Amino acid sequence: MSDAPPVAARALVKRYGRIVAVDHVDLNVERGDVFGYLGPNGAGKTTSLRMLLGLIRPTEGEARLFGRDPIADGAKALDGVAGFVEGPRFYPYLSGRKNLRLLADLDGNGAKGRINEVLELVELTDRAGDKVGGYSHGMRQRLGIAASLLRAPRLLLLDEPTTGLDPAGMRDMRALVKRLASEGITIMLSSHLLVEVEELCNRVAIIRSGRIVYEGTLVDLKATSAGGYRLRTRDPERARAVCVAQAGISDVQVEEDDLRFSADEDAVAALSLALGHAGIAITALVPESATLEELFLELTEGDEPGAVAEVAAA
Repeated sequence: MSDAPPVAARALVKRYGRIVAVDHVDLNVERGDVFGYLGPNGAGKTTSLRMLLGLIRPTEGEARLFGRDPIADGAKALDGVAGFVEGPRFYPYLSGRKNLRLLADLDGNGAKGRINEVLELVELTDRAGDKVGGYSHGMRQRLGIAASLLRAPRLLLLDEPTTGLDPAGMRDMRALVKRLASEGITIMLSSHLLVEVEELCNRVAIIRSGRIVYEGTLVDLKATSAGGYRLRTRDPERARAVCVAQAGISDVQVEEDDLRFSADEDAVAALSLALGHAGIAITALVPESATLEELFLELTEGDEPGAVAEVAAA
């Protein structure tokens, strides 16, 4: 148990009749990860999470949480695991504190003694006595995390925790996730908000039509688009001629006052000298890489995912 990863899924499949919602998904979440699980709506993210937690039975394949099978081992497999899928649910006619007290009674293991602590952590102490039916969406999301933390989890699974929140609520939720991660909790975060993932996660998996098209670090994903440069000069036409003639420079394009091209560092160094010898002043020469949004769209749209997917598969 001590050496088993928080999440290990192998060849997970979920079929509903002829519809394949999840198609041979492999996932690996390591200890200490803030792991982003990304995909368009309907790609299979939530179905995957439900199988990981044992809420639905996979058609094929297996999932392990800290080495335990949530189907075969039942509730024992959820020791040290908490979170919510498709939003937390509470009794609206009870207060936030009473809802937590009910959950703590079910969990045991000292959960009742952590109620005040988790309410303070999610900044709901002042509203803990109010009925949940009067809570805003953001407050219910925070109460969901408080309920999860009652279990003192080592793994926290969160499905779209910032959906429906205003900008201030999103900021507060991200700050909370960062704080929990800093305390050693492994977090698996399902989201379609790429800015959120870029800010929080160190590793990601991207699912498309039920299949994983990328799993790895954000750094490696962004590296698939490295090698692009933007050049700005006071004489773009002459600069273009120098670029085209320079060895190692390719895909030269003129966009208004800028030139964009692909090259390695040695070719860029030689280009800067060539431009200087030609008397062409450089006002900007900067590396560029695709945004996470551009990479995500390339992997999840169209018939061919393209170069990003080829690198990911390698």
